[in-house]
Amino acid sequence: MTANLPPPGRALAEIYSDWLSGLRLSVLPEQLRQVASLDLIDAAGLCIAARNEPYMAQIVSGWDSEGPCTALGHARGLDAAGAAVANGIAIHGEDFDDTLEGAPIRVGAMTIPAALAAAQRCGLSGERAFLGVVAGLETVCRLNHIAPGAIHKAGFHPVGVIGALGAAAAAGVTLGLDARQQARAFGLAGSMASGILEYLSEGAWTKRLHPGWAAQSGLRAAILARTEFFAPRTVLDGPHGFFHAFAPTATPDFTHLTHRLGADWYAERIAFKPYACGTMIHPYIDCMIRLAATGITADEISAITCPTGEGLVHRLWEPLAAKHNPPSGYAAKFSMPFCMAVGFFDGDAGLSQFTDARAADPKVLQLASKISYVIDPENEYPRNYSGHIRVETTNGRRIALDQPHMRGGVREPLSEGDIRAKAIANCRHGGWPEDRAAQLIDWAADLSRQPDLSGLAAFAI
Repeated sequence: MTANLPPPGRALAEIYSDWLSGLRLSVLPEQLRQVASLDLIDAAGLCIAARNEPYMAQIVSGWDSEGPCTALGHARGLDAAGAAVANGIAIHGEDFDDTLEGAPIRVGAMTIPAALAAAQRCGLSGERAFLGVVAGLETVCRLNHIAPGAIHKAGFHPVGVIGALGAAAAAGVTLGLDARQQARAFGLAGSMASGILEYLSEGAWTKRLHPGWAAQSGLRAAILARTEFFAPRTVLDGPHGFFHAFAPTATPDFTHLTHRLGADWYAERIAFKPYACGTMIHPYIDCMIRLAATGITADEISAITCPTGEGLVHRLWEPLAAKHNPPSGYAAKFSMPFCMAVGFFDGDAGLSQFTDARAADPKVLQLASKISYVIDPENEYPRNYSGHIRVETTNGRRIALDQPHMRGGVREPLSEGDIRAKAIANCRHGGWPEDRAAQLIDWAADLSRQPDLSGLAAFAI
C-alpha cells in the first residue's frame, strides 16, 4: 500500500479535490462533453425502460421520504436521496448501461443520479449539474484504474464501492464544494461504500441496488461535508483506507488519480452497450450472430468451445451447469452460454431476450448446453474485450470466428444516432410514445443549457 503515495502532508483526496473544485465547463474538451451528453441520453432512456419493472415499483413505493425530486417515469416525488436511489437502480436495472474499457465498471448509474438530485433539490442550474456529471464520470474512471480487478477479487462490487466516491464527486461539484469540503465528502463516502457479490449465487436484485445506493451515499456525503463534519482526508491512501479495505491484495497505482489531470480524460473511454447483458459477453454474441448468418442450424452444432480470459470465468461461466440453465431472465444476463445461444436464434440480446419465459426456452437452453470455455492465457481482458468461438459440427466440420473488440467501445463506438435510437426504443419498452421519449432525450442532451432542473418534473409519469 505504499506505491505512488502523495507528498508528505498532502493526502491524495486533498490533491484531487483541489483539481475538482476548480473544474469549469469552459475547460472541457468537446469529445468529453459529447460522451457525457450521450451518457445522459442513454441513462434517461434506461430509466423509462425500467419504470414498469417490479423492482422499481418496490423501490419507489417503499422509500419512506417524499420530496420535490424526480424519479424519472414515476409520479411520486421523493427526497433527493430517494430520487438518487431510484434513478440509479433504474439506469442499471436491466444491465444495459454504460461501461469502461480497460478497467470495467459502470459509470453513469452512480454519478448522473447524484448530480441531478443535488441540482434539483437545491435549485441549481443545468450547467452545474452537467459539470457534476463530468466530475463524477471522470472520478469513477480514474479510481477504477488504481487497483483493477482487485475489488472484485475481494468479493465486492466496484459499482457499489467506487460508485459512492464517484457520486460524492458528482454531487460535490454540482453543489460547488470547495477543496476542503470535497476532500471531506470523499472521507465520508468511503465509510458509506458497500456492495457484495453474493447476488451472483441466485441472480438476486441486490446488484441492481448497488448503483442507486452509491448515488445516494455520495449525495449524502457531499451534503454533510458542507457542515465541516470531520472525515479522514487519508480515505484513499491511508493505512486503513479505501483500497486497503476493498482491494487488500492489490498494490494500488495511485498515479491514475492525478496523472495529467485536465489533459487526459479517462471518461472519454466510456463505452455504450448494444446488448442488455454482461459487457464482456458482447463480442461472443457478435460471433454467434455471424455464425447464424452462415446458415448453420442449431441441430448441426455439436459443441462450441470459447477461448476466454480468466477474469471472466467467475461471473459469466461458472458454475457452468447453472449458467447452462439460468433460473431467471435476470440471471440469464450473466450467463455466457445463454446470451450466446439467444443471440444465435434472435440476432439480438436486447430487453425482450431476457424475460423469465425466454430464459426457460428449451430450444435456447439446448444450444446453451453445448457451449463451454477454455482459459486463454493470451486473452487481453481487461485491456480489451474480445470474442472467440470454436465450433464443431455434427458432420465433422470446424468453424472459427473471432470478434476483436466490443462494439460500442473506443474501437467501434456507437454513434449519437445509435444511442438516441436505443433510448427511443427503451422508452417505448417502458410504455412511452415516441414523441414523449424524444422530449426527454432532447432535455437530457441539453442539460448544460437548462436554467434549472424544474423541467425534470415533466417526465415524472
